Amino acid sequence: MKCLAIETATDTCSVALMLGDQCLELCEVLPRRQTERVLPMVEQLLMQAGVTLSQLDVIAFSQGPGAFTGVRVAVSVAQGLAFSADLPTVGISTLACTAQAAADKFGAGHWLVGQDARMGEVYLGGYASVSGERIVQPVIADMLCAPEGVPSLPDISSNEASASTEHTEHAQTWRGVGSADLYIKTFRQLWPQLGEWHSSTLNAAASAGAGLHGSIGLDGEDVEQEAVARLCGPHAAAIMPLAQQAWLRGDAVAAELARPVYLRNQVVQGAIR
Repeated sequence: MKCLAIETATDTCSVALMLGDQCLELCEVLPRRQTERVLPMVEQLLMQAGVTLSQLDVIAFSQGPGAFTGVRVAVSVAQGLAFSADLPTVGISTLACTAQAAADKFGAGHWLVGQDARMGEVYLGGYASVSGERIVQPVIADMLCAPEGVPSLPDISSNEASASTEHTEHAQTWRGVGSADLYIKTFRQLWPQLGEWHSSTLNAAASAGAGLHGSIGLDGEDVEQEAVARLCGPHAAAIMPLAQQAWLRGDAVAAELARPVYLRNQVVQGAIR
């Protein structure tokens, strides 16, 4: 599969290009500036690979949920490029993309993805992968809820745990990832079985990193290094295995049918970010 992927639903802007077994990616941290950078990044990546849009099979994009403007950027750019090259599109859940990134970086297992949705709510989804399988599978459907209204975590069966041999210490543990860790105290009260949480924002990760080791014994630099090591968020390269699976299933749609996923029924104009 030859695929271009676009991810702009959070504070990062990333584009990736898959050509067979080769995957190239450009990623920048650009809060509220994805609009001005995403197309130059696409052009740079295509030029670097020496291919044109018309040589691709499909354009994939992170469809949300996420920041309203960021989600719209990814959908609009994917649609425009797909129209210009007469290509189909594949939309991938931003939460699934985040879970895929976490599994790729920290290992197979059960991943709870929580992103800050503002307005006192979180976007939440649960995914699982096992060793030897590249793609995370949904366990808890993507939803919007209050931090204190999250659902119970499904038990991990012994069969699932035994299949996850890559990181046996996490085999029967739900781990978390995403910017919703600002509600981590609430989550741990509701989910005593929740393991480590990997943030997608540096400040929250630093706080969580300090909490992992206790408030004494680490200086600021050590906490910062721990935070950077634990950072994990959605990015375009993590879309690729999910997009390939969707492509093989025949889930690609025409550009005019590409749609964002917001989950929130009403988007307050003044809250667009």
